[in-house]
Amino acid sequence: MSPHSTRRAPMIALAASLLALASPALADQFKESADGGTIQCSVSARELTRFALIGDQFASVSKISSGYPYNDFAVTHEPVRGDIYVSVPETFAAARISFFATTKAGYVYKFSCSIDRIEAAQVFITNPAIAKGDAGAWERQTSQEEAAVRLVQAMAAQQALPGFEISQPAALPSRVGALEVQLIAEYRGAALAGKVVRLANRGAKALTLSEKDLAPTGALAVSIAQGTLAPGASTTAYLVGANGETSHD
Repeated sequence: MSPHSTRRAPMIALAASLLALASPALADQFKESADGGTIQCSVSARELTRFALIGDQFASVSKISSGYPYNDFAVTHEPVRGDIYVSVPETFAAARISFFATTKAGYVYKFSCSIDRIEAAQVFITNPAIAKGDAGAWERQTSQEEAAVRLVQAMAAQQALPGFEISQPAALPSRVGALEVQLIAEYRGAALAGKVVRLANRGAKALTLSEKDLAPTGALAVSIAQGTLAPGASTTAYLVGANGETSHD
């Protein structure tokens, strides 16, 4: 077997493993709800937590005040983007917070969130009733190549796309040789599906990754944030394929 074939073997295994990934862990939280639904989430015990609607904006927030600033959480409405920010004081005694929020489109959501020792967090909320009208429209009006590039750009910027559902599967990372592979988010639209994958070098030598080595069969676009990984370093890869071709078991 040639040295080139020896090198390709683990890369082929890596590309195959990217097809089957179903794991993840992002600080960002992606939630789906309908009008009047309850959204379970986690807020930071020491830093800000941002709540953002996809395809809509918050108009107002309703909560009960304890009357004591040292034992009450604060909600700030940012009028330009329509987001809300929650902060919890160190003296807050309860383990959870809850509040209601009304959106400009007329939807009402209840939030029930645990207070956890996490970094500043973001919670993105989608409502299928809003996305339904846009689902697949821009995909049909755009060439497959252009749509794939747009999806990669959206994943890299952690942005939503009309008609796309964003999810965070939960599982442990896998290993391909010295490379640790972990799926951290999935985007699914009418025709395309994308994966956001974290790659970490757990070996003692630097690893060089190329987009062609990572591309699973049927991939329409592959992008790697950083092509060379020093020992202990990590990077993010973005993979796009036809919906149904990026998550085979």
